[in-house]
Amino acid sequence: MRHGIVILPEERWRDAARRWSLAEEYGFDHAWTYDHLMWRWLREETWFGCVPTLTAAATVTSRVMLGTLVATPGFRHPVTLAKDLMALDDVSGGRIVCGMGSGAGGYDELALGGPRLTPGERVGRFAEFLELTDLLLRQPETTYHGRHYTAEAVHMRPGCARRPRMPLAVAATGPRSMRLAARFADTWITAGPPGRFDAARYDRVLPDLGKQVDAVEKACAATGRDPATLDRLLVTGAAVGGVLDSVEAFRDATGRFAELGFTDVVVHWPRPSFPYEGRPEVLEEIAREVLLPDRAAAQAAATRKGEAGEAFTVGGPDV
Repeated sequence: MRHGIVILPEERWRDAARRWSLAEEYGFDHAWTYDHLMWRWLREETWFGCVPTLTAAATVTSRVMLGTLVATPGFRHPVTLAKDLMALDDVSGGRIVCGMGSGAGGYDELALGGPRLTPGERVGRFAEFLELTDLLLRQPETTYHGRHYTAEAVHMRPGCARRPRMPLAVAATGPRSMRLAARFADTWITAGPPGRFDAARYDRVLPDLGKQVDAVEKACAATGRDPATLDRLLVTGAAVGGVLDSVEAFRDATGRFAELGFTDVVVHWPRPSFPYEGRPEVLEEIAREVLLPDRAAAQAAATRKGEAGEAFTVGGPDV
């Protein structure tokens, strides 16, 4: 099991820098931030851009993977997104994960005056968004003509630090988007039952999570992919609660998620108030009693196998 953390882009960098450094010191394998212009309950509060935040985070860390959670077509274009990610990948030394999703409309799209799309239209647009981004990150030059996006002889040099491209992590809960994840992604992302923000205790949502895992495995089968080659990442805190209540809850929850087939679990940095309210001291205890010992054990095992120094990464084999 790998562990990740979300740090909302809500603090001025003089304060946020320490959190990103601590994410690495605490033993997390990956750290993420939201890619929104404005976000839900914090729409009128301080909110910084995702790519600049991750670029700054790359300068105060050296090991932890860094990711977008998640880039969407709501205000992103694949060409400019790929260019920004390539630069960020270079700054970080190849530690970037491109998290992507279809988006759910809302404030980001309203800010730009975009059209209101049906769920089906949204997935259709996302299919092109994902396909073109994948091509841009893989190829030195790309020309693409689709219904939603066009790219004319776009050059991507020097390309990604990791070949053929950085890992892609795709958020998907419906059958069409899951098939896209099976086709393009190294990692499938879910935050639990869609459309829920009441954070039911983790043990109560296990049946729903199990159904989602079964569905994504069926999507892999439908596309001719071995399900074992697709990593499964669960973002807790919105629909899945209770994980950061205590060290014991964290151990119990992550163990149950692993039994369902999840390879990665992500928590949110505790905030003093809703959303993601919690106690930072519990996070420190989890780091001290679970994450750091687990990491030390994994590194010792790697040393015994002659693999010392190999980075922990998100994402399975390229597809």
